[in-house]
Amino acid sequence: MKNTRKNNILTVMKKELRRFFGDRRMVMTIILPGLLIYVIYSLMGGAMADTFGGASEETEYRVLAHGMSDTVQGMTQSAGVKISYYQCPDCDEVHDRETIAEAISSGSVHLYMVFPENFDALVAAYDPAGGEPAPEVQIYYDSTSSESTAAYTLAVGILDAYESSMANRFDINRSTDVIYDLASDEDITGMLFSMLMPLLLIMLTFSGCMAVAPESIAGEKERGTIATLLVTPLRRSELAIGKIAAISIIALLSGACSFLGVILSLPQLMGGEEMGMVDASIYGVTDYLWILGVILSTVLLFVSLISVLSALAKSVKEAASMVTPLMLLVTVIGVSGMFGGGPVSPVLHLIPVYNSVQCISGIFSMSYEPVSVIITMVVNVAVSAVMVAVLTKVFNSERIMFNK
Repeated sequence: MKNTRKNNILTVMKKELRRFFGDRRMVMTIILPGLLIYVIYSLMGGAMADTFGGASEETEYRVLAHGMSDTVQGMTQSAGVKISYYQCPDCDEVHDRETIAEAISSGSVHLYMVFPENFDALVAAYDPAGGEPAPEVQIYYDSTSSESTAAYTLAVGILDAYESSMANRFDINRSTDVIYDLASDEDITGMLFSMLMPLLLIMLTFSGCMAVAPESIAGEKERGTIATLLVTPLRRSELAIGKIAAISIIALLSGACSFLGVILSLPQLMGGEEMGMVDASIYGVTDYLWILGVILSTVLLFVSLISVLSALAKSVKEAASMVTPLMLLVTVIGVSGMFGGGPVSPVLHLIPVYNSVQCISGIFSMSYEPVSVIITMVVNVAVSAVMVAVLTKVFNSERIMFNK
């Protein structure tokens, strides 16, 4: 009897998996999301690095100066910064904005600086207590140009150093060989991952389930093919278990591909491992196994919930509309992971979905309790079992399944 029941469940699973993997378009729905995430995140990281990455060691920045300060020019040379100043021999008057904007946009210069006449003498004679306005240096740049922005940052840094040298009463964190930030690379990685990954993983997992479950149940119901299964000697519980197991495998593969796309592209998105911002190697095999367990149990939960809603619907379109409120709820719960993770009251791990978010956040922040993770997985599996029983009841209802 047990062997027959087992064989029936496996038959349903094989049928479902064969239908899915036999369709190339459906297989691409597993691979494409992860591939697109990797490509888009990597391109975004590269674009942000080019725009906000600061000065390039290879670029020599050209600065057009009006009334150039000899002191500032000397400090630039001693600092070893690649800035070439070009004095305006014929510009008795300051250039207008349109002329400078055109020069910077064309790339002939990266910056335009206007110094007051006898700037160095004015700075030396300036008395802050006298009430007179300080000498002003005007710097024109284009914030949409990465080279112009980098040149502006370098120029401001040199001028700040010049100003500090005139009345330097104390320094802050002067030693360059001392790391004043007490947070380790592991702490930074844990903070970033614990904020980003819960929402990403939960949404990717739910999206994978939503992509296959309605089509598997509501789709067959709409086409009338599920009626063939319902009139066979197959038990309705076996049909429910076989459907949920097969859909869970497909959804897990979809989530795994998306997860790999996120993990592989996150270093580029966050600035690269060479910048010390993220280092996924801080997590061990045990950590990933705990995450896998949580994700697997969450997939079972999502699939069972969506399967019940799909069985109640008359079409795939109606199933999608019924699942939408659940998706919004899952999104709101997923966002809660961005506001801190780690140990919470064990009672809260009895709340489906919320427990998964908190466990994922805690694992990535390295502040989780194995007992809490186990409670989460047991609760998710238990709720899934209840949903299987509900799905069985729905399959037994001719009024629902045959749209009477």
